[in-house]
Amino acid sequence: MDIKQYLNEQRLLVEEALKTFPPMEKGLLADHFTAMRYSLLAGGKRIRPLLCMMTAAALGASMDKYMAIPCALEYIHTYSLIHDDLPAMDNDDLRRGKPTNHKVFGDAQAILAGDGLLTMAFELLAGGALPDCLLATDRLRIIYLIASAAGSQGMVGGQSLDVASEGKIISFETLAAIHARKTGALITASVQAGAVLGGADTSQFDALTAYGQNLGLAFQITDDLLNVEGSPAELGKAAGSDAARRKATYPALFGLEATRRKANEAVAAAVDSLAAFGAPAQPLRELAGYLLQRKK
Repeated sequence: MDIKQYLNEQRLLVEEALKTFPPMEKGLLADHFTAMRYSLLAGGKRIRPLLCMMTAAALGASMDKYMAIPCALEYIHTYSLIHDDLPAMDNDDLRRGKPTNHKVFGDAQAILAGDGLLTMAFELLAGGALPDCLLATDRLRIIYLIASAAGSQGMVGGQSLDVASEGKIISFETLAAIHARKTGALITASVQAGAVLGGADTSQFDALTAYGQNLGLAFQITDDLLNVEGSPAELGKAAGSDAARRKATYPALFGLEATRRKANEAVAAAVDSLAAFGAPAQPLRELAGYLLQRKK
């Protein structure tokens, strides 16, 4: 299959859905909503929504009625990027080739835009954007999985560890914990949400969870490599910032060649996790391999 074409087709579905759900810029909160939409609709890979959709499809489920879930995942991811770019965090000026949110709207409004996106994600998941045919038990399970992945035991905790580790020599165990939480947790939850929607049994859910964990690791390792080897034009953001901030990364700990091997090993483990799935899971396999080729 042509994975690039497939991903682009699915990404366009996500873009259309994202335009449907965010509030429009009007009324007293127009500036706040404008700041939210500025980052949310700025493009990007949309990997987390795509993973949710692809996983459900691998189990034979249609996402037509459930696009609020992929959108909620992108809301949470976008909020994390807005906050990650702030001067108190990575202090980045560019994101997806555009000025970062705080550069356009100021630090305070950027923080609030991120807060708004995070909380609105759970409005989508808990409210009327999802149909009544979604079982309440499945809805609650999806909310729990995503909330756990986004919070202190997941993405937020990983970011906290990452900030605390800057400029320090840390163990591989700590680096692995940072990556598993900061990047891997929400990627895994995206797969798990699709698995719940697809009616996965326990064995299938565990296999897909392993896929998500290994894919998340491969994604973060590749990000580490791109920060060293990529160009700002390709990345849409500054390159070399990890080294400048003395951040804990795989290249800093292992060097470039060993890091590439570890990325390949994580991709192979992700693909192996799908051994029990048939042809409908092929896009998930192809996506894992595609990660090694991406330039941004």
